[in-house]
Amino acid sequence: MSSQYKASVDEIHSDVKVVERSTKVRPYEVLLRLLGLSLTLVATIIVGIDKETKRISYAGMHFEVTAKWEYMSAIVFFLVSNAIACSYAATSLVISAIPKSNINNNVTLLVITLLDLVIMALLFSANGAASAVGEIGQHGNSHVQWMKVCNVFDAYCRHMTVALVLSIIGSTIFLLLVALSILKLHYNNNNKLC
Repeated sequence: MSSQYKASVDEIHSDVKVVERSTKVRPYEVLLRLLGLSLTLVATIIVGIDKETKRISYAGMHFEVTAKWEYMSAIVFFLVSNAIACSYAATSLVISAIPKSNINNNVTLLVITLLDLVIMALLFSANGAASAVGEIGQHGNSHVQWMKVCNVFDAYCRHMTVALVLSIIGSTIFLLLVALSILKLHYNNNNKLC
């Protein structure tokens, strides 16, 4: 920020402070949004194509059983949440890469911050749901007689674990974006008061 003191035409000095706002693109924000886009996109693709079919013998009978994302509502929620976050990250990346005018800078930043907050909450809740289902798949639940399935569908469970880790990192990226945006809004408001 630069400030200049101007003198009037009649040689009367004035202490008017001219404040220039930066309208340039913040590279760390673009990098974080690109990272959030990449992580949620890869998590969505991994879950979307993850499928494993096994031949199982039970009580002398043979069954062909398939594990797929659409068979569990928590995994459907996980996939859809990551797809929404990926789409939003692409849109917000374009918006944040455009230099903003001084008039709309705070309004745009506030809207983007609120949407980042919503996406972060959506991703964290989807990650929690997928983690709960993954825990049951890994260890089962003896109280309700749910058997573990990851010993049978090991490749499917490994792929889901990778997607979950990527999504958790993506959620954390959105948390960082929210924190940085709040700091930027705070900084802008403090400069207005000066």
